[in-house]
Amino acid sequence: MLKQNDKILMLVFALLVLTGPIILAPFGAGYPDLLQRFAIFGILAVGYNILFGLTGYLSFGHAAFLGVGSYSTVWMFKLLTMNIIPGMILAIIMSGLFALLIGFVTLRRSGIYFSILTLAFAQMSYSLAYSVLTPITNGETGLQIRLADARILDPKNDSGSLPSTNLFGLEMNDTWRTTFMGMDLQFNVGFYVCAFILIAAFYVSIRIFRSPFGLILRAVKTNQNRLMYTGINTKPYTLAAFVISGMYAGLAGALLASMDPLAGAERMQWTESGSIVLMVILGGAGTLLGPVLGAGVIKYFEAIFSRINDNVLHEWFDILPGFLETFMVWIIHPFVGKGWSLTLGAVFMIIVIFLPGGLMEGANRINKRFGKKLKRSSADDAKTPAE
Repeated sequence: MLKQNDKILMLVFALLVLTGPIILAPFGAGYPDLLQRFAIFGILAVGYNILFGLTGYLSFGHAAFLGVGSYSTVWMFKLLTMNIIPGMILAIIMSGLFALLIGFVTLRRSGIYFSILTLAFAQMSYSLAYSVLTPITNGETGLQIRLADARILDPKNDSGSLPSTNLFGLEMNDTWRTTFMGMDLQFNVGFYVCAFILIAAFYVSIRIFRSPFGLILRAVKTNQNRLMYTGINTKPYTLAAFVISGMYAGLAGALLASMDPLAGAERMQWTESGSIVLMVILGGAGTLLGPVLGAGVIKYFEAIFSRINDNVLHEWFDILPGFLETFMVWIIHPFVGKGWSLTLGAVFMIIVIFLPGGLMEGANRINKRFGKKLKRSSADDAKTPAE
């Protein structure tokens, strides 16, 4: 059972996730596609945090498990059914087995050597998916569903259109709209499926963090050699963390394929692995909420800032005199649109320099500062003599 503090954390987290369409609508992030990505990459970051946050092992190969999960799910859509459950099960199993194989080899080394090995395996996986395993992955084009696919558990499709992914008949792309306080809210089935899975994944991560297994992983990060001197073989524990983390990534890949039934080799590139690392570090490695927060920030920058072009900037500054409007657009132009990653890089650099513990460290500093002020004010009130 969870302790009282963890129960409160779990409840608050669940409420924030489920009310995401309402909370994020004022920030322009309340539409289904982005909400789904928030949840999916939140799952991916939570899983990666179990490895990197607890053991300190920095992997640059987790995009390989993301790709394996996507390919496994699309193959299940082609052969068995468009129901997402069998696809997710196969994705978790296949990514877990793949992680077991890679972890068994790479965990013989630690530090930078481990990171380089995982990067090498990820690039090998990308190359295999892109060229060598074309009959399985469809190479550069990517693996897609077709009308001629078997789908032996689904009824015959005579509509002439591609079937949609579903959860026991409930289609993932079903969306209902409503207006709340002047905001157009969209509630999407796919998002809530991802949201409930994110909540479950977060619950599992809390149990791992608080378990004896989690304590040993923390000890590995603190001083692995000292732990081994006590007679504890750390390899099974680090391998288990690696496999669990890989299964999380496979689940995220399955959900990506469930929202858009397409699997491509680009999901296995090293740049995807790098973005996972950024998510966890940005939010706060080793914290519970940090990775989800970091994933949300990066996906928000990617979706919102990348859509801001010169026309939008001119609309923002059209109240200024002509020369000043042009100057402001010229200043901001490199940081938005195609240059959104420059803004993200600047934000990441600032956080790493001033908040090495990520966004969660900043939240903790604010909490402590305001907590001290509240205590001081209450103490002063107590000292004030009654009239």
